[in-house]
Amino acid sequence: QRLAAGRTGRLHLAIECHSCFQWLMPAMDAFRQEWPDVTLDLSAAFSFAPLPALVRGDLDVVITSDPQALEAVQYLPLFKYELVLAVASANPLAQYRFIEPWQLEDQILITYPVEKQRLDVFTAFLDPAGVEPAGLRTAELTPVIAQLVASQRGVAALPNWALTEYLGQGWLRVCHLGEQGVWRTLYAAVRTEDADTHYLKAFIEKAHEICFKTLNGIKAARPQKTG
Repeated sequence: QRLAAGRTGRLHLAIECHSCFQWLMPAMDAFRQEWPDVTLDLSAAFSFAPLPALVRGDLDVVITSDPQALEAVQYLPLFKYELVLAVASANPLAQYRFIEPWQLEDQILITYPVEKQRLDVFTAFLDPAGVEPAGLRTAELTPVIAQLVASQRGVAALPNWALTEYLGQGWLRVCHLGEQGVWRTLYAAVRTEDADTHYLKAFIEKAHEICFKTLNGIKAARPQKTG
């Protein structure tokens, strides 16, 4: 009866953003309380391509900011966020409200350990201008990246909401990437055939609710057309 009513099932998720744990774990905990018969599983899609796994049925939801036109996949928007540059308060770049790509030519860029083509700072800011930073350094965790930036080991492009807790301490400053800023949308990718499943819709609604309760600087996003 629970299966027929859409109260039980499987929800295997993968995320493409290291910083998403900040809001996703509370969303999963809240969902578990309301839907105890749905099996939840989470993996970090940093070492594999998650969208083909979604199409195959190995995954049920992929959290991504890089929608690809796939006929069987629907992208449900969670929120829009600004990608900003975190710099040390003592870094000369801290005096600028926004920076241009060429100003990163002499900077060490600290990123999460993923391929350049999956990093928005390259695809949306540096690559179109034909600019490369002076060097790259990687770190797995956002707090580690923030500490490296604060100690002038480099600069980092991160979601504005991921930096909120560090800005009040005076170590860091934030610069916009270009005068208009770089805005991205975070989506929950699902199979089109499953988009109306009761528990899947409930999870997306819960994630959306938690995001807007806990994150600063995000905006509502328009739906993405199916590929």
